[in-house]
Amino acid sequence: MPLIKEAIVNGERFRAHAFEYTCATSDIEHRTTKAKHPWTNGQVERMNRTIKDATVRRFYYEIHDQLRQHLADFVAAYNFGRRLKILKGLTPYEFICKAWASQPERFTLDPLYQMPGLNI
Repeated sequence: MPLIKEAIVNGERFRAHAFEYTCATSDIEHRTTKAKHPWTNGQVERMNRTIKDATVRRFYYEIHDQLRQHLADFVAAYNFGRRLKILKGLTPYEFICKAWASQPERFTLDPLYQMPGLNI
């Protein structure tokens, strides 16, 4: 059941879904697509297939927590190890570090400290 919130924005009282409420109170314009069924260019489907091939099609999981842990490990390995053409041969993590070096004001945390592993 969706959360309905009530608010007063710009002197007007209204009731809205929690997402619309947050957009309105944060002064963010919420736009929806004009098409009834938006289509992707296949990137989402390709990534979903890659994830499925690496997890549920290759391994059997007794409980959901095993799948969650393996999925988290896969995403971490992908983000820190996979070089992508769209990022000019950088891994997603390297791309973020490069963006942080050139525009640190866009970030709230230093991504250099977000590396997985031992905190030593």
